[in-house]
Amino acid sequence: MSVQERKQRERAERERLIVATARELAERQGWDAVTTRRLAERIEYSQPVLYSHFRGKREIIGAVALEGAAEMAAALRAAASAADGSRTRVTALARTYLDFAERNPAVYDAMFQLDGGLAFAHEDTPQPLKDAFAALLETLSEVAGDGVHPGLFTEVFWAALHGLATLTRTGRLPPGDAERRVELLVNRLAMV
Repeated sequence: MSVQERKQRERAERERLIVATARELAERQGWDAVTTRRLAERIEYSQPVLYSHFRGKREIIGAVALEGAAEMAAALRAAASAADGSRTRVTALARTYLDFAERNPAVYDAMFQLDGGLAFAHEDTPQPLKDAFAALLETLSEVAGDGVHPGLFTEVFWAALHGLATLTRTGRLPPGDAERRVELLVNRLAMV
C-alpha cells in the first residue's frame, strides 16, 4: 500500500469516526449537544482536523443524513422483499419507515428536519437520498392506481408517513393507535 493510499484510508476512517460520534451524541443528547468542540474532544483530534473534513455542523448533519438515507433504503427494501403481495409489501414498507423514524430520531431529524445543506428533488440531489425515495417508489408504484403518476403517489404517501412519524414523536397523536393508522393509510390511500 502506498503512502497516499494509507493517508486516504486514514482520512476516510477519521471521517467515519466524526459522523458516528456526531450521530451517537445527537441520539443521546440532541443536535444542540453536537458542537465541533465537543466532537473534537470526543474523537481526540483537534478542531482544525475536524474542519479539514467538514466545514461545520451543517455538513456533519448532511453526512449523517446521507448515512441514514442509505440505511433507510436498505431497511425498506428488505421489508418489502420479505413480504408477499402488494398489500403486505406496502404495510411492511409503512411500518419499517415509521420504525426507522422512531428508533433513529436524531438521524431522522438530520434527514428531514435540519439543514444539512442537501438538495431534495433536484438533479443534484445526492444519490443516497434518491435511493431512499426509490426504495419507496419501487413498492408504491405497484399500487398507485390507473392514471396516477407513481412518483406523485409516492410523494403523497411519503408525506403521510412523515406526518405520522413527526406527529407521533412530538406527542401530537395518541401512541396507542399507531397500527390502526398504518392500516388506514394502506387501506385508503394505497387502496390495496
